Amino acid sequence: MSDHIIRVTDPCKPLEFDLSRPLEIEVGCGKGKFLTARAAENPDCDFLGIERMLERVRLFDGKCRRGNIENAKVLRLEALYTFHYLLPAHHARTVYVFFPDPWPKKKHHSHRLFGPLFRTALWKRLEVGGKLEFATDHKEYFDEVCEGFAGDARYERVEPMPRPKEVWTEFETMFREQGLPIYSAAWKSLPGDDQPLEPLTIPPEAEPREGIVRRVSSEYAKI
Repeated sequence: MSDHIIRVTDPCKPLEFDLSRPLEIEVGCGKGKFLTARAAENPDCDFLGIERMLERVRLFDGKCRRGNIENAKVLRLEALYTFHYLLPAHHARTVYVFFPDPWPKKKHHSHRLFGPLFRTALWKRLEVGGKLEFATDHKEYFDEVCEGFAGDARYERVEPMPRPKEVWTEFETMFREQGLPIYSAAWKSLPGDDQPLEPLTIPPEAEPREGIVRRVSSEYAKI
């Protein structure tokens, strides 16, 4: 097992991080193009990628090894579970969620990442003033996410970061080459009522475990 791939042996035990170093996290890091570039440019910061697909995890690991990048690791696990149980409280300075599966069919909207549970777990992990950077090609999903954050007093909308072409994710590159519009937004974490997270209540068949891969739409399974 590569040192860049985190293996979870106890899903009830939080992961260990060096709290003296800042932390940035990308949800759905794919092959690692964006996050490994960030890691190479910021050696004094630690980086964590979360990715469900095994082949992408291996490609991420390969980029780190070839680039001698020691400050980036990848975790093959569900994002909601990771944020809810495995990350340190109020430590991440930035979380990136670029082009998540929009689950476009209405009957599948419950599978979307952004919702009250994730917003709460995200706020619990961001430092005060920490940022969420979000981008998608799906306008309806973008509007839904923006509406959710607008109604949450723990967040304030801010200008999204610039993303030059050299750090576009694989999905962003594909969508821009097709001439599709890209929608971006960012929010910073504000002080709030810091209550403990309630245990997740989900049906047994949906319980996350290392390496689980849900069925994805064919459009998002191409890369």
